[in-house]
Amino acid sequence: MKKLEIIIKPEKLEDLKGILEDCGASGIMIGNIMGYGNQKGYKQRYRGTEYTVNLLPKVKVETVVSEEMAEAIVERVLHEINTGNYGDGKIFIYDVQDVVRIRTGERGESAL
Repeated sequence: MKKLEIIIKPEKLEDLKGILEDCGASGIMIGNIMGYGNQKGYKQRYRGTEYTVNLLPKVKVETVVSEEMAEAIVERVLHEINTGNYGDGKIFIYDVQDVVRIRTGERGESAL
């Protein structure tokens, strides 16, 4: 099993949710976050004073899926979410050792 942590621009959230539903991801967690990467933010002028805005709004989507499904999701995200501009986001992929459904005690992929 793999945990995907996908960080994207907020306006791409509906596209990502569609990809995850199409691929059969059984559950997702979404959080609003702020941060920056290579772009280091941007400069803005307000009343003659220049400000550096370096914490940009992002959305973090987390899901745990099978290894095969993880690759399919990554490929679709790379193809459909990519704009070619700074700030498109990142995908972090983690190995998941085990999952336990608290209600039933099921373990492994059947608990997803």
